[in-house]
Parts: sequence; C-alpha cells; structure tokens
Amino acid sequence: MAASAIPIILMTLFWGLVGIVLPIVLPKGPNKSLTQCVLIITAVSCWLFWLCCYMHQMNPLVGPTLHNTTVVALRKLWG
Repeated sequence: MAASAIPIILMTLFWGLVGIVLPIVLPKGPNKSLTQCVLIITAVSCWLFWLCCYMHQMNPLVGPTLHNTTVVALRKLWG
C-alpha cells in the first residue's frame, strides 16, 4: 500500500463514522431526521473539502516560468 493512501483511508473511515454510523445510533427524538441529515451533509462536505486540499498538495499549481532574459530585464527595470 502506498504511503499516500494511508491518510485518505483514515480520513474516509473517520468521516464515514460521522456520516454513516452516528446517524444510525442517534437516540429517538423529535428532530432525529434533521440531525441525521445534518451529520450526513457535514461528513460529506468536510471529507470532500479535506480530499481536495490533500490532493492539491500532492500536485500544487505553480506560477509561470520565466526565461532568464525576462528575469534579467525585470531585475534591471525594478532595481
């Protein structure tokens, strides 16, 4: 197993626990369905946000690459 898969598996298990197990084991009450919906939406949103941030760090966007002549010209013009 690749080392980069371990955080993905652990976070998926954690948010799966929050979004799947916790809504099932909630005690009965007048707002049980609302609480279940909130837990599921929270788990999906947080997991997706974390996954996007984690994957962005794996292959970050880089700035534009400048040629040597451009760098010299910028250094000369800007001081």
